[in-house]
Amino acid sequence: MLYHLCFALVDGDLFKEPMKKRRRSDRDQRFRAFPSVEQSALKEYEKLESRTRRVLSNTYQKLIQCVFLDDSIPNGLKYLINRLLALIEKPSLDPIYIGLFGSTGAGKSSLINAIIQQAMFLPVSGESICTSCIVQVSSGCCEQYEAKIHLLSDQEWKEELKNLTKLLHRTEELGREEADVWDGDDAVEEAVWKLQMLYGNGAERKTYEELLRAKPKGKIPTSRIITLKAEEAGELSVKLDPYIRTKRRDWDGDSAETQIWPLIKHVEVTLPKSELIPEGVVLVDIPGTGDFNSKRDEMWKKTIDKCSVIWVISDIERVSGGRAHEDLLNESIKACQRGFCRDVALVVTKTDKLHLLEYLRERKVGNQAIQNQRDAVLERNEMIKLQRNRILKEKLKRKLPADSKVLEASNLVYTVSAQEYWWQALLTEEETEIPKLREYIRRRLLEKKRRMVTKYVTEAFGLLLLTDSFNCTENLPNEHLHMSGLRRFVEEKIQLLEKAIDQCFAHIAQPLQEGVRNARTSYRRILGACLVVSDPSRGKPVMFGEVCLVPKRSRGNQGFHQTLKAVCLKNGIYASRTLARIDLNEAITQPIYDQIDPVFGGIFRTGTPTGSALMPHIDAFKHSLQEKMTEIGIRNGWKYDSYKKSFLIQEISAILGGLEGHILRKKRRIYESLTSSVQNDLKPCYEEAAQITGKKACERMKDVIRRGVDRQVAEGMFERAQERMQHQFQQLKHGITEKVKGSIATMLTLASSQGDGLYKELADVKSEYKEMEKLHRSLREVAENAVLRRGMQDFLLRMSPSKAGPPRT
Repeated sequence: MLYHLCFALVDGDLFKEPMKKRRRSDRDQRFRAFPSVEQSALKEYEKLESRTRRVLSNTYQKLIQCVFLDDSIPNGLKYLINRLLALIEKPSLDPIYIGLFGSTGAGKSSLINAIIQQAMFLPVSGESICTSCIVQVSSGCCEQYEAKIHLLSDQEWKEELKNLTKLLHRTEELGREEADVWDGDDAVEEAVWKLQMLYGNGAERKTYEELLRAKPKGKIPTSRIITLKAEEAGELSVKLDPYIRTKRRDWDGDSAETQIWPLIKHVEVTLPKSELIPEGVVLVDIPGTGDFNSKRDEMWKKTIDKCSVIWVISDIERVSGGRAHEDLLNESIKACQRGFCRDVALVVTKTDKLHLLEYLRERKVGNQAIQNQRDAVLERNEMIKLQRNRILKEKLKRKLPADSKVLEASNLVYTVSAQEYWWQALLTEEETEIPKLREYIRRRLLEKKRRMVTKYVTEAFGLLLLTDSFNCTENLPNEHLHMSGLRRFVEEKIQLLEKAIDQCFAHIAQPLQEGVRNARTSYRRILGACLVVSDPSRGKPVMFGEVCLVPKRSRGNQGFHQTLKAVCLKNGIYASRTLARIDLNEAITQPIYDQIDPVFGGIFRTGTPTGSALMPHIDAFKHSLQEKMTEIGIRNGWKYDSYKKSFLIQEISAILGGLEGHILRKKRRIYESLTSSVQNDLKPCYEEAAQITGKKACERMKDVIRRGVDRQVAEGMFERAQERMQHQFQQLKHGITEKVKGSIATMLTLASSQGDGLYKELADVKSEYKEMEKLHRSLREVAENAVLRRGMQDFLLRMSPSKAGPPRT
């Protein structure tokens, strides 16, 4: 691979992109979303990063030119070249995904439209339409508005088509009454709708093989991606509209675009140089439930898990006591456990809605007289904030460690009104809290950029320290002894790290065991609740703890036949656009999660060092190595070789810092190992139940599921799930220690002058080293400037008069 890179260098193409300078106007445009104070800080960080990339590129070119004709290249030098290339190609900033997670009609699209200052850009849910897929909105350096509609692959659609036709299969043994109930099922209606949309009326009566030969009504590109572009937001909105919203099932005016709706996986929308949403932030409109299609459902969960911030969107009329709202909160808290989410907030929408006379009659707080509608709205919103903030914090405390950062937030609840943001008949722009959400986004990005540039410049400086040292031959005779002593020390510390990780993971054993006992004693009751539809006379959902096991249904036991079959076809899971998500595997493992959640969160938390937290043990290992290197450097003659000590200290931070991402990616697999283990064990009984047709099919399916679960529990299903989770923890420990051993061994070889002829004559990179040294020193100055500017801005804001509200009415 190295020689391919060399030839690319000779052709002069390898560094064209990294070295290309942005025009100053382009760089300035990227920061238009920020106030002047924050713009200044971002520009300084951008300049530091740009200059660092240029230094790295120049260094890399010189090293490649030196080794271009060599038959063999020392391993240490290969390591250095690869590290330089990795830093050069590293993205400026990983996107910050902010998930807007809510039910249909909650106001997600309206909120995004207000945040990006584009009224009606995304379709707003009404009586006949709703956003039908995951939509990502971000800004970039493009000149046009652009949308990419990603479709299911041919194989992915064939899998769904097979399940849809199985779902619609009905034998002639059914009586007329049973057939009517069968056809009225929600799952059946959804399947019929999809097939008719794609293939036309009558498609629901065709077999799988016949539909494979049928030609879809809409045109499907071979690339499975549809790209739309427009000069103006309104123009793209018109083009995009048919793809991302779904009409009512009885609506008969479908266009060519809506005809391929069942194939759409997700949509990416890019805005040009937004003044309000900075580049690097992605707003994601996430439907409240998953999807019957396996790939879309998997994407739904992965999208939730990759969001570092989740805003649970609930309108003012559903926020108190709404079951869908509680389900969304529970799913968001799970994302904190299994994914990258570090921040959850509740965004209450449509807060301008208020019936004044009714509110005044029921008002129980405050002695101050309400003068008008605006005063009532503001008072009610403040009450909602206080109440929901307390409730949300209590819920988070039950599931997350006590020192989780999200619990430190003063604001967990926002009360917004997209309509008032545009009209301002009652509320000022600030009182709609749309600007507050924008400020949150900006601060989040600024902080991430600061951390990224600090880490980037520090890593680059460490590499340049060593690169500059390659031609140095001072103080070599004693160095082998120093390195051999350091290697022994590292080996001992790695053994101690393994023990510390074992002790850390041991904390999960007791709650896991207790959870398994609870699951064994409660699974019949939970499963029975899942398989018995809600009482039709009361229409209340069946509950277990904080989990809604069965969605509210209006027809009682009628129409549940094919929904249950859909659950079985998807191995215990069913997600539709009209019902709450059903997951039998998650329901019967919930007693285990109730026991392990606080401990699991404690293992993967960052911050306060405790015996149960993993990252502090890795940090302690890092600090012990760095201290040892400093000690060796002072005691054993590295005074002429200080670059080596500095390099080792910097590189250890880079190696161990990269472990955090590895751990977070493995966390999801560990957390979901319980449900995936149970799902795998129950797969045969789901498959058996899915094949059942004919009279009393629903009761027969339930019986097969009950017997299958009983049999698997008797054979140790929950114990196997427990073992699989513990095995995943052990795999994580093994992965951490192997990565640490391999990377640090290579790094020590790189730093050692003995062995493989590492110190060969290389190009002089002193000028690059000196430039990098200046940039490294500049980090503190840039950080101090940012703090000073922020303080001045806060002072001026405090001293400025507050804006007046709209006229009182």
